[in-house]
Amino acid sequence: MATPPGPLAGIRILDMTSVMLGPYATQMLGDYGADVIKVEAPGGDSTRVTGPALEPGMAATFIGANRSKRSIVLNLKNPAGRDTLLALVEQADVLISSVRPQKLALLGLEPAALMSRNDRLIVISVTGFGEGGPYAGRPAYDDIIQGLCGLASLAEEGAEEGAEPRYMPTVIADKTCALFATQALLAAVVARYQTGRGSHVEVPMLESMVNFTLVEHFYGAHFRPPVGEPGYARLLTPWRRPYRTLDGHVCVVPYSNEHWQRFFEEAGRPELLQDERFNGMAARTHNIDALYAELAACIATRTSADWLSTCDRLDIPAAPLRRLADLESDPHLVATGFFQEMHDPRLGTLVMPRAPLKFNGAYAPAGRPPPRLGEHTREVLAEAGLPEDRIEALIRSGAATQFDYSLSDPRKTP
Repeated sequence: MATPPGPLAGIRILDMTSVMLGPYATQMLGDYGADVIKVEAPGGDSTRVTGPALEPGMAATFIGANRSKRSIVLNLKNPAGRDTLLALVEQADVLISSVRPQKLALLGLEPAALMSRNDRLIVISVTGFGEGGPYAGRPAYDDIIQGLCGLASLAEEGAEEGAEPRYMPTVIADKTCALFATQALLAAVVARYQTGRGSHVEVPMLESMVNFTLVEHFYGAHFRPPVGEPGYARLLTPWRRPYRTLDGHVCVVPYSNEHWQRFFEEAGRPELLQDERFNGMAARTHNIDALYAELAACIATRTSADWLSTCDRLDIPAAPLRRLADLESDPHLVATGFFQEMHDPRLGTLVMPRAPLKFNGAYAPAGRPPPRLGEHTREVLAEAGLPEDRIEALIRSGAATQFDYSLSDPRKTP
């Protein structure tokens, strides 16, 4: 029985992004069936050399965000390379770019120029900062946006004395903004079905991450005049963390009135139920440091297995603390088939987390393994209708590059 196509089958996306934000967004779209064509400069995406690798240009960070795509190489500083991109634009549904607007304008590839070649084209511009403000046009990476949007400062809010601001140990700004970019693209596709015309959508990282951060942390600043300082106290207390047990750690979150009643009765601390500091959600939130300190003290008296069993019996949310190396063997992820194996003819077996959504009870079909730099240049240009002699001329001139397996020497690199 043939595997049904993904829900985005028939949508062609030209992907002019690099590093993490754009590639993660387009990987999701490719996983769900879109034809994603990664347009790379001759040097390729910088993540091709970031992390361990078994073959030059195919490092772990690149592999993590670039499956379900094809790769072509065009030198856009070469007029023939630029003209070739414009030929591809005429047949594309979407072009997504993380190149700064002023650099695109210098190449004559600003959104208006692209859309003049195809009035159904959707252009997604992923930038550090929205147009019209003093930061517009500046370079931006995840650390910069974490610092500007307030996330890095949260590490010292309500923490022990001497705590320093700290970036979260994941590229949360890049990956969250990838979700905004995916949302923007899909909304623009729906709008095109209604209007018949494309559109230009801006996805600024700073504005997106301030929106993300302030959902709960704007808090009392929603009111005028403000009712207290920004920052949701329950999330800022240093006691909000996995709790130490007699033999490890567990994650336990009593939340409702019923949860706390069951927990304190089970822990042998029924007097805390009469404590005015903990009587109701509002009081508990106001006294969250003291509440979570009591929670930690109770949990420290038993083993992890005991607490997990107890919380399951009491219907209190709880889970073991997992480390990264534990995830592949997590029983739930094993049972749901979350990790998938992909076969690459040169790298062998690659293990990938699946795209998490299910459609009609099934995961989207596995896409293709991550591509080599320029692996599909000839294929994509031929599909666009370029004659073979023109394709060869582009490659000879350096305006385009085709990956050559015969010149590649897979080897283990440091």
